Parts: sequence; C-alpha cells; structure tokens
Amino acid sequence: MKPTVFIDRKVPDEVKAYISEHCAVEAWEDESTIPRPLLLEKLAKADGLLTSGRRIDAELLDSAPRLKVVSSISVGYNHFDLQAMRERGVIGTHTPFVLDDTVADLALALMLGTARRVAELDRYVKEGRWASGDGVKLFGRDVHHATLGIIGMGRIGEAVARRARFGFEMEVLYTNRSRKPEAEQQLGVRYAELKELLAQSDFVVMLAPLTAETTRMIGREQFRLMKKTAFFINVSRGQTIDEAALIEALQDGTIAGAGLDVYEKEPVAADNPLLLMDNVLALPHIGSATDKTRFDMAMLAAQNLVGALTGSAQPHIVAELR
Repeated sequence: MKPTVFIDRKVPDEVKAYISEHCAVEAWEDESTIPRPLLLEKLAKADGLLTSGRRIDAELLDSAPRLKVVSSISVGYNHFDLQAMRERGVIGTHTPFVLDDTVADLALALMLGTARRVAELDRYVKEGRWASGDGVKLFGRDVHHATLGIIGMGRIGEAVARRARFGFEMEVLYTNRSRKPEAEQQLGVRYAELKELLAQSDFVVMLAPLTAETTRMIGREQFRLMKKTAFFINVSRGQTIDEAALIEALQDGTIAGAGLDVYEKEPVAADNPLLLMDNVLALPHIGSATDKTRFDMAMLAAQNLVGALTGSAQPHIVAELR
C-alpha cells in the first residue's frame, strides 16, 4: 500500500506526478493559503507533508498521528519546531544546494543596485526630473576593487565570494563559526573577526543562518563599527539584525545605504521607515525566485519526501533531526 501524502500548496505538475508514482497524493490546488483547520483535517491520515515555510508545531503534529516526514521547499528550517518533531519521531527535510547560485546573484544585484542607486535613479528618470535638470548629483560608488565582508561563509557565501573576487576584483573578508582554509586558498578570501570585517568593508553581506546565536547579531554597536560610506546587504533572514538599529543607522548617516531582501516581519509593513528611504533598495524576499530554481527546489523536496517514505533515496534531513 502506497504512503499517503498531502501537498499544502500549488506545485508544478511534474513534481506532483513524480510523487504520485510512489505515493497516494492529495493536493491543495488553490493559489491562496489553505486554512489551518482544513490543513489539520487533511493531515489526520497523512504519512507525509510537502510544504514551504509553514510553521510545523506541536498542534499540527498532534493532528497528524501518522505523519513521518515534513519536506520543506526551502533551505532554512526555522519554521520547524525541532523539539516537537524530535519527540514525535517526525523527520524534517530541506532543499540545500539548488539555490546557492541564484541567491548569490541577488546579493550581487543588491550590491550593485545600492552602490549605483539603480532604483532611485530609475525613478528620477521616469518622474521627468532628469529632463527638468533639478541639479541632483547622480554619482554612486564603485563596486569593483572595493572590500566585501561576508558574514556566514557557507555555500552561498562562497558563491558570492567567487563572483566578487573574479568578477569585480574585490578584496573579500569573511567571518564564520569556523575558518574555511580551502576557500581561502581557492578564492583568495581572508578570515577576519566580525569587528575587523565591519570596520574594513565597503559592503557587508549577511548570509548567516537564523539560529539562537545569530538572532540580532548585528545591532547598533555593529553598525557604528562600519564605514559611513558602507552598504549593508541582507539576503539571509530579517531577524539576524536589529531592524530598529538599521533604520537608525540609515537615518543618521552611520552607514550609506542598505539592500534588503528580508525583514524582521514579512510581508514588510507599509509604514516601515525603510520603505521611505532613497538609500534603501527593498525586495520582497525573492532570493531563490527564478523559475528554474523554484522548480528544482520543489522537485528536490519531492525527492526528499519520497525517499524518506519509501527508502528509495537518502533525503536531505535537517542536521538536528538526523
């Protein structure tokens, strides 16, 4: 008898077809989010759940006594209540590797966009201000040969470093829980303590995963260590920084600008001061959002799900639940 799977969001037909070869599948086909009471009802007889970013907590797990695996279409898994899953013997899987280059591309886009004021000057042209000659200074700052500091030197960090070193001839500093001698040798990057990295970098890219140790690791004290001409880029999680301290640093000129794909609360509130600042480039958490990457993530999540339920392949189980 095939295991039973529930898919709580719309996925590509090829992904659903792959799961259907191995499992009995029921899927939520609406573009809107499935109401939680209905989801809990659907999970009552499910052996597996394919999801993305949904909070997996004790209430949900208690409503799904047969559940063996939750497969998330994401790299991060801070939406998993790891203790509750561990206590109930539920496996959690994620989708590493497939989005590394796509997120790295976006980090570089934010660096270029902030430094050269791309969005601000796009508005300047489209609003007719260029033609009116209002005297605004159009200068930006160079990215090439500048110094980049990377906080969190995982696979995405290495992909960013590779682009920066060999594409823009930047000096690259990094800080990480442990040194990466191989990356230092192959990419020509240099390890630095956080204080040194912040003080020396023209661009600081936050790539640390969200953990108890990294929550709000960058705050008022850290922003004050940065150059007044420096830009802060965040493509990790919004909670890794103190957003109020970032707003303050941008408002009083402690740093020059920021490129953000993530925020403390998402979607970002309409009255958030960040949205009114010309020196902030704000994106709607689209780090992995290309057609190919999102398809590859969904397919890998499907393979994780099937592998965990049937033993046909080794799934990417999150470290804390292995």
